[in-house]
Amino acid sequence: MTLFLQTTLNGLVLGGIYSLAAVGFSLVFGVLGIVNLTHGIFVVAGAYGALVLFTKLGIDPLLGIVPIGLALFAVGYVYQRTIIQWAVSRASLVASLVVTFGVAMMARNGLQLVFGPDVHTITPSYSFLSIPLGPLRIDVVRIVALGASLVLLTVLALVLARTHFGRAIRATAQQPLAAELCGLNVKNLHGLTFGLGAAMAGAAGAIIGIVQPFTAASEVAWTLNAFIVVVLGGIGSPAGALVGGLLLGLINAYTAQYVGPSLTQAAMFLVLVLMLLVRPSGLLGNAFGESR
Repeated sequence: MTLFLQTTLNGLVLGGIYSLAAVGFSLVFGVLGIVNLTHGIFVVAGAYGALVLFTKLGIDPLLGIVPIGLALFAVGYVYQRTIIQWAVSRASLVASLVVTFGVAMMARNGLQLVFGPDVHTITPSYSFLSIPLGPLRIDVVRIVALGASLVLLTVLALVLARTHFGRAIRATAQQPLAAELCGLNVKNLHGLTFGLGAAMAGAAGAIIGIVQPFTAASEVAWTLNAFIVVVLGGIGSPAGALVGGLLLGLINAYTAQYVGPSLTQAAMFLVLVLMLLVRPSGLLGNAFGESR
């Protein structure tokens, strides 16, 4: 029983990180209708940014979330307003899939040239501490990672639900033409949404860096995980990302513990296929789907 509870706890902590890493992908997919294959690059870039801030300046990765998020917000905004917008306006949404795939490959090679192919980790002072919870033990770094993830997801949910910016994003996602007729700058909102998604991905990367080792090649796995989380939880909402991420974390933990670590990817894809067959819109549905 203790092993099951420990595995469940580890899965929930991992799921919280998956949720934060996927919420930007979910937001961009729900608002712009784009499958952003460079999403994993933003996650890994956030991890590398936290590594540089920690090793060169001694800044804790959690404090580094703010400058990393701001920097990647700017990069994401410019990226969407130029390369992606040009691709969509000159061809179609399908063209953005090809473009983001190409950019992801170039960015991954660029990161490998700068930081090398070696595996990196970030080890702040609390990395090796753990807290007993009855018969269970949980690493302090995992508690910190889960707490930071939940805080950021809550902030994003409040921004989308309570602010003018959030209402403008939701209006643009539901009826872009009507939103434009009401005076909203849809193209600018698309850029801001993409920048917000990139910032959330970068914040997730800074948190992931203190929990798991990473390389430039890790971007493929994080893009794939984000896609699975969106399918499981639903498109366009932090709540959907949270539910999908927690579910994916539990699937990963239970499979690794009771079946075999080498079969975690197979289990994830099996659940993905079953979800697409049973409930294609995800457990919480498409947050922006009612008016489309």
